[in-house]
Amino acid sequence: MCGIYYNKGNKDTYEDSRRCVDRGERMDNIEEYLNQIPMWAAKKNTLEDIREYLKVLGNPDESMKIIHVAGTNGKGSVCAFLTSVLTEAGYKVGTFISPHLVDTKERFLMYGEWVRPETYEYAFETVRSLSDHMTEKGYAAPTYFEFLFYMSMAINAKCKPDVVILETGLGGRLDATNVIKRPVLTVLTSISMDHMEYLGDSLAKIAEEKAGILKEGVPVVYDANCPEASAVIEQRAEELGCPLYPTAVNAYTLMSQDEPMTKLSVRTLDGGQLVVAIPSIAEYQWMNATLAIRALDVLRRTRIYPVTASDIIMGMKGSYWPGRMEEVLPGLYLDGAHNEGGIAAFARTAARMQQGSGRKIHLLFAAVLGKDYEKMIAKLCQTLELTDVLVAQMKTERTLEKDLLAKEFQKEAACPVESFPDVETAWKRLVSVKDEEDLAFCIGSLYLIGEIKQILRRNQHD
Repeated sequence: MCGIYYNKGNKDTYEDSRRCVDRGERMDNIEEYLNQIPMWAAKKNTLEDIREYLKVLGNPDESMKIIHVAGTNGKGSVCAFLTSVLTEAGYKVGTFISPHLVDTKERFLMYGEWVRPETYEYAFETVRSLSDHMTEKGYAAPTYFEFLFYMSMAINAKCKPDVVILETGLGGRLDATNVIKRPVLTVLTSISMDHMEYLGDSLAKIAEEKAGILKEGVPVVYDANCPEASAVIEQRAEELGCPLYPTAVNAYTLMSQDEPMTKLSVRTLDGGQLVVAIPSIAEYQWMNATLAIRALDVLRRTRIYPVTASDIIMGMKGSYWPGRMEEVLPGLYLDGAHNEGGIAAFARTAARMQQGSGRKIHLLFAAVLGKDYEKMIAKLCQTLELTDVLVAQMKTERTLEKDLLAKEFQKEAACPVESFPDVETAWKRLVSVKDEEDLAFCIGSLYLIGEIKQILRRNQHD
């Protein structure tokens, strides 16, 4: 790490520190550049166009062994479990995830850690030059996600990991990552109603978009708990001759919970049982952990990436994924649930934590445009005994108005509801009203989690 200081009597120390300052400035400039790239564009690159971008980069994906992960909820958690176990097993693992909470660099991992600053800079400059070259040839400029996807390809081409774990963005079939030609494995996590304006207004339509990443003959591990989604996945897999590995709640058994660890017994493909401990009390992580273990089992059986039971046990225990029922202060949790399915899964865990304890629950909530906030709020109020609700308006232009959210909570909740013009004011209020034995949860949007993470980071430095 660079220390931003200097000693007048030591020229080398001064020069090292000056380089660190310069690098910090460059990093800020990169972040500023990336943030001005449109999320969406009137003129978009097709998958064929994106393939041309990769061709100019030298088709880096064609020499990579890629695990491709899609789904509505749980993608990031599954990627985190896979990254941790494969790293524990001694493999060099490159991971591309989205979204980030605070810093864009969170999206690019090597061995589960942020890539080196010089590697990040190299990837940015490579893709900026690529973008200039391709737009001069008449192609559309990359959208925000496309630009970051090309950066991930440049990083992995430079670092040459043994395996690349590649998370899709919003969908699947038309996602920029879907230009990869032949992954070694496809994983589909749970599918629920989200981004309906882009993916469809039914589970079947959304599943069809997600299943669009399947490739001919490539094994598929998928969450088989939803019959409607499973039928679509299975039909697509049959058309492409993909070996199927359905995974449902009957594949694991809850053995014990001792915060913050949960012990599960997971059924393996050979009929055995593997007992693992995961660092989460969230009920939804039980299924995500099981999907990851099933994926690792398939990789072992196909002899692509052999891992031992010890690798899985140690890797699962040491995994970390921020913003998913993450305890940041005693009894105060951040959870990125931001759609109907995610909120339902969160609410089951929170209700279980409250059950029989008499503990009060304080809720801080925010959401963005395009989300079915009425159903999300109804599910929370129907499932939980809330002591009070705080709603906040976030910095993002996509934030839903605090008064709109407050009105909906007042209609559904039998408790006081307060609204706040910004997240920091709401956060301070939440911390002040929560007693030591109470529970408090911040949910509704990953943007909310990101803002709170920034507040916590500032407080650490004060």
